[in-house]
Amino acid sequence: MKPETVGIIKFGSWGLVGGAIVAMVIGFGWGGWSTAGTTEKISAEAVVASQAAICVAQFMSQPNHAEKLSELEKVGTWNKAQFIEEGGWNKMPGQEKGTYGVARSCAEGLAILVKQ
Repeated sequence: MKPETVGIIKFGSWGLVGGAIVAMVIGFGWGGWSTAGTTEKISAEAVVASQAAICVAQFMSQPNHAEKLSELEKVGTWNKAQFIEEGGWNKMPGQEKGTYGVARSCAEGLAILVKQ
């Protein structure tokens, strides 16, 4: 092989590697790319947030919601999610049992309503 060809291949290869690295840095940093793990985490958080909103709506749709809000306010911070679970408001339609994450997020949402 000619020395010119070796040089072209060598610098072309390094340019390809450098360009790929720059493209990945720009893509993941500013381009909105994400890994599968990050996407799954974001999706799971979105599901919990939407289910927490449903939980708050189920809590507020009961006829005695004002009494239950005052009971919830009296419960300790660490037991609010348990209060929601015992009431069954964190169960979504078609679910046998609700999840703790939804109950905790629901309690946080209801705490915001109490402050208003």
